[in-house]
Amino acid sequence: MFTGIVKWVGTVDSLERTAEGGRLRVRAPELAGALAVADSIAVNGCCLTVVRLEGEAFEMDLSGETLRRTSFNEMTAGTRVNLEQPMKAGDEFGGHFVQGHVDGVGRVTALVPEGENWWLSVRVPDAVARYVAMKGSVALDGISLTVAGWHDGVVDIAIIPYTYDFTNVKNMAVGDAVNVECDILAKYVERLMEARNVAGPARMTVEALKEQGF
Repeated sequence: MFTGIVKWVGTVDSLERTAEGGRLRVRAPELAGALAVADSIAVNGCCLTVVRLEGEAFEMDLSGETLRRTSFNEMTAGTRVNLEQPMKAGDEFGGHFVQGHVDGVGRVTALVPEGENWWLSVRVPDAVARYVAMKGSVALDGISLTVAGWHDGVVDIAIIPYTYDFTNVKNMAVGDAVNVECDILAKYVERLMEARNVAGPARMTVEALKEQGF
């Protein structure tokens, strides 16, 4: 379990394709020394397992499924990636529940400065869109963020200077792929509504939630 509070940013050394998927190598001098083989690590919001350590770098295996469903499929050497270790018992919970299970890949449509802040806009897949709510939480490349705007399949996020400076947001450009993970609580609500035999596809509207006793 992660919280979406990014503490390190690493650089992709290489992404080698294999018959089974791929091998990702990331360089992160400030983090590598704290890792061990078999540790979990979130890389751009995707939970991976460390399989090899070498100096300031560490390596992780990627399955074919992971490559197909994440931005890793387009990743190249030199890409800056957000890194987060799993939350430990007693750690401060600063963001929201982030599992490291990517739901889909979005596309940056805008990154615009506004005073000292920035506005980031990302178009999300239809399968993800139904879980987006104004003022709700969403993880983009593993960063816990709050939805400030929502229109026509595009989520707008207000980015503060700290987030811009200390994550990969400052390296993003229009058209870039972004890993998207929805708030797990929204998925549980939808599943519970389905289990209660709501007629037709589950639709998380205010009226539907009231009818189900929420």
